[in-house]
Amino acid sequence: MEVTRRNFKESLNAVYSALEEADFLAIDGEFSGISDGPNVSALTNGLDTPEERYSKLKKHSMDFLLFQFGICTFKYDQTKSKYITKPFNFYVFPKPFNRTSPDLKFICQSSSIDFLASQGFDFNKVFCQGIPYLNQEEEVQLREQSEERRHQHANGVGTPSFISPSSKGPAHVPEEHKDFINRVIGKVDALLTNSEKSLDLDPCTGFQRKLIYQTLNWKFPKGIHVETVETEKKERYIQVIKVDDEERKRREQQKREREQEELNDAVGFSRVIHAISKSGKLVVGHNMLLDVMHTIHQFYCPLPEDLQDFKEVTMCVFPRLLDTKLMASTLPFKELITNTSLAELEKQVKESPFKSPQVETAEGFHSYDTAQQQLHEAGYDAYITGLCFVSMANYLGSFLTPPKAYISPHSKLVEPFFNKLFLMRIIDIPYLNVTGPDLQPKRDHVLFVTFPKEWKTSDLYQLFSAFGNIQVSWLDDTSAFVSLSQTDQVQIAMNTSRYAESYRIQTYAEYVKGKHQNKEKLGQTPKSWGEDGWRKPHYASATSAATFGYPRGLRKRSISPVQGEQGSADAPVTDGWSNYSYPDSAGSKKMKTDDKSGQANAEAIESKTSEGWLKTADASDSTGSSPVPDDDEAEEKESPEGNDAEGTVTWQQAPAVHGRKGQKKKKSKGATSTTSLFEVPDVW
Repeated sequence: MEVTRRNFKESLNAVYSALEEADFLAIDGEFSGISDGPNVSALTNGLDTPEERYSKLKKHSMDFLLFQFGICTFKYDQTKSKYITKPFNFYVFPKPFNRTSPDLKFICQSSSIDFLASQGFDFNKVFCQGIPYLNQEEEVQLREQSEERRHQHANGVGTPSFISPSSKGPAHVPEEHKDFINRVIGKVDALLTNSEKSLDLDPCTGFQRKLIYQTLNWKFPKGIHVETVETEKKERYIQVIKVDDEERKRREQQKREREQEELNDAVGFSRVIHAISKSGKLVVGHNMLLDVMHTIHQFYCPLPEDLQDFKEVTMCVFPRLLDTKLMASTLPFKELITNTSLAELEKQVKESPFKSPQVETAEGFHSYDTAQQQLHEAGYDAYITGLCFVSMANYLGSFLTPPKAYISPHSKLVEPFFNKLFLMRIIDIPYLNVTGPDLQPKRDHVLFVTFPKEWKTSDLYQLFSAFGNIQVSWLDDTSAFVSLSQTDQVQIAMNTSRYAESYRIQTYAEYVKGKHQNKEKLGQTPKSWGEDGWRKPHYASATSAATFGYPRGLRKRSISPVQGEQGSADAPVTDGWSNYSYPDSAGSKKMKTDDKSGQANAEAIESKTSEGWLKTADASDSTGSSPVPDDDEAEEKESPEGNDAEGTVTWQQAPAVHGRKGQKKKKSKGATSTTSLFEVPDVW
């Protein structure tokens, strides 16, 4: 169902009904852009922490507009053994409903607009028929202003919408406006003596309207009602109507009711998000971090500075989330799915060993045909996201004894994927854990290097040439992470750079320590987690954004480490999950099943869980090298969080020739490894 401003009010009941009866719903959004500064590679550095990724997206993505929102509800019909779907495609635009309502500024990114236009996106519907919205703070503020104006009008203060007999004397009229006001008085005198019931004055300026209100309020204390009317073309004029006291009060009440109705209309699409939140239903998305951030930012409240505060807000708005991209990137699906982009995922879950779910579109709703691939229409993307979830959830039923063809979205088999949002391109932290602490890789093989602005990638390769294969992850023009192939070479690199003048090398642990010290200097209270995985309460609010830089001491460049100090190139990178520290102990857990036989199924699930089928990949067996994410990937939903790093990791030998800074992360033609992009430990 396509929903615009024209049919939004009559469609609301259908939306509420669909949400109330749904077993789960899928969502998707389309945006006016992704990044206002950094390119996708810089915005999604492979060694970001969850805090850094959140900070980058908040800083560089939230000034864009989410202007199309797709929802598809899924309800399982036991009698038909199929899902009944109700798709909605909302066009959203923050149209101001009056002069005091927020006049939102947003930006567009030409590549995103061009991409959506190539997909047939209808921008006229966004700007001409988009549904307005207000976040909670804006709504409260406008309601308070409306109530204040009502009190002012009742007391004869301010600009009244009707004539009140409270003025003590005539208003001061500037000399140049006296003729204009006298003509208005003459027209009103004529209205009171003839048979006409109303008078429409000619359009005039805001100052002239104010003079008219003040003058008529004094000159005609009774018998007329005066209000400003706005045409469809935004022209404003004053209408004068003959009334008695009873009619004046009735019109006053109508005016208040109309203002409240306009205010409710201005809340607009936010009412749908409130309904989703109130329902408590499972919300499914694909690579949905950006969708969640934009939804909260536009329709609830500005995003908080701190990641942990964002998690708390997210849990208030969406108590249960599931990301199909993370699900598809996790065992047992990782072994079966080669490409986790939404379009390719939808194709692959139709094939064996998966089974296409049986679905039927409810009567009165638009039926999507997946063969036509209406990709990047938010309603369609939400629809196929839900189909992918159903197929993968049902596949988990094959691990039960006896196997089950249908797995409920409330099943214990699905719970391990709840409230974990996919983090694209981060090599060793695959997801953001919304309900607890995030994974904490030690990154002992990573160095933080600061250097002069003139340096290029080739300079870093030359500097670390004695250490074999490295990976360079640029942070800005004067700093980068350098990942060594062997952890035991880190201290050698530190020793050789001790007396360097033009650059500075720190371990990753020192970099993190310095970052935390900077945050404390800015008055930010570090977050701590209890043994039960819940964050300990704090009451000191953040006063400014987290600073992720580190003080740099740049000195004259020295020579590279000597070859004689180079370690063995045959030792593998210790990039497995032994390098992680966990705030909570995590091990194999028994899972309840949906089958009443109980014991046999529990043993089956325990066996599968013990084998690690909820991990994303096997441990790496590559040696003597360091991973570089593949940058030559197709962008998904024109989003940096939509880029599909499908687990292909290249191993790059430090080149002997110089390159340009523009080629900082260019992939060499070295041999590729089948090592996964990330490995998830048995933390569930």
